[in-house]
Amino acid sequence: MFVSINLTKHITMERDELLMNPNLLVQHLEKPASEFTKADIIKFVEDHAIEMINFRYVGGDGRLKALNFYIRSKAHLDSILSTGERVDGSSLFSYVESGSSDLYVIPKYRTAFYNPFTEIPTLDILCSYYDKDGNRLASSPENIMIKALEELYKNTGYKMDVMGELEYYIISDETEIYKATDQKGYHETSPFAKWGEFRAEAMQAISQAGGVIKYGHSEVGNFTLDGKTYEQNEIEFTTTNMEEAAEQLIIAKWMIRMLGYKYGVNVSFAPKIIAGKAGSGLHIHMKLTKDGKTATVENGQLSDAAKKAIAGILDIAPSLSAFGNTIPTSFLRLVPHQEAPTNICWGDRNRSVLIRVPLGWLGNCNMVTDANPKECPCKNDFSEKQTFEFRCPDGSADIYLLLAGLAVGARHGLEMKNSLEMAKELYVNVNIFKDEHKHIQEKLKKLPLSCWEAAESLLKQGEVYKKYGVFSDGVLEQVANNLKKHNDNGLSEKLYGNNTEILKLVEKHLHCC
Repeated sequence: MFVSINLTKHITMERDELLMNPNLLVQHLEKPASEFTKADIIKFVEDHAIEMINFRYVGGDGRLKALNFYIRSKAHLDSILSTGERVDGSSLFSYVESGSSDLYVIPKYRTAFYNPFTEIPTLDILCSYYDKDGNRLASSPENIMIKALEELYKNTGYKMDVMGELEYYIISDETEIYKATDQKGYHETSPFAKWGEFRAEAMQAISQAGGVIKYGHSEVGNFTLDGKTYEQNEIEFTTTNMEEAAEQLIIAKWMIRMLGYKYGVNVSFAPKIIAGKAGSGLHIHMKLTKDGKTATVENGQLSDAAKKAIAGILDIAPSLSAFGNTIPTSFLRLVPHQEAPTNICWGDRNRSVLIRVPLGWLGNCNMVTDANPKECPCKNDFSEKQTFEFRCPDGSADIYLLLAGLAVGARHGLEMKNSLEMAKELYVNVNIFKDEHKHIQEKLKKLPLSCWEAAESLLKQGEVYKKYGVFSDGVLEQVANNLKKHNDNGLSEKLYGNNTEILKLVEKHLHCC
């Protein structure tokens, strides 16, 4: 009887969680998205009178593309979901030859979401690319990321969960009432912050599409220029498997832009809007796991495995900029005194370093009891929440390739013989931008100063990425060539103090991938 009661209670709790899940398909189908089948998608379409299906996939420019189907019968819908469709790969990727360019896009049922922006009831589904032989397209960024994860696990026994912090600016006409204080927008609320409702609507749409959000808030950047108000916001996700984390960021960027279009305002994920003002990053948090449990923390401390992974990422950090900082204005953000990293080091709770280990819940977990005396002491283990954060990427990043590169870096560190010694040498517990710590900063290696330098670093460190066949020579060369097309070597120095030219460059790259 005891077992039966507990089992019933467990089933009830599980069902309640599904019904309270903001994902509209999870609610209706009463199963997690990971278990969606073709039959489930058809059922949702029938039950909600869905008229259109959109296949969505990421192009070589990092933006979400679409192929639209108007459903004419159940058999037609079944055919779409069973076979996918052909697309012209040469128009999506510059490296695909037009002479043999056909690719398949195949829907991933677990990614299906109700499109909140169309008048016609529409269901969108993310797709993966497959080649003419029915194999995953080896050169697609998504496949490279999956391969990087597989090799991390195969060669080290570890998996890596991640999540992103998505920062963006909303650019609107200046208002004269309740003006915000310049560069003091961090966690500001209305009426001084004007776009909290926009952010809330974005969070709702992203959540209903399957995104698992930790929180949202206004960010530091808040200023006016030439009759326009620039307000910075951030939406942060929770850690999950790397593939889902990438999909959530890609869908979120698209949805936030769609809301900007709906509201008639510009939204930009660009790394820099103007010199001297807060830039926007895409910080990536990572967590090593083993056998389904965190391997980032051991006995209340950061584990040796985590330190090795950090060392490996730091070792290839210059080349990671090739994936995470892909436009010239990326390097206007990576300057001293802007809470953006310039040197290759790591530390605890330190925002001047490249990899930060955020404040965790590893010590006294009874703060809630102290604040609420009637509450019983908490006995939960919160070590699962501990992450380490890579701080240099920005909104121009190729999300798939960036995450693939981080998985390569973690594997590299776990395999290196001297990684713990390197981690010890590169640990910094002070603000390296303060004058009294200048001697520490001068000893540290620096991140690239341009797309050109990032490309050179990628080619120089290419062997680490090519190990186990994760990246190919062709992909690395293509990425490097695209970066060098910006011809920005030494550009930051040339632009220093020239706000007119900086604004022209910002405008050119306002809508990065």
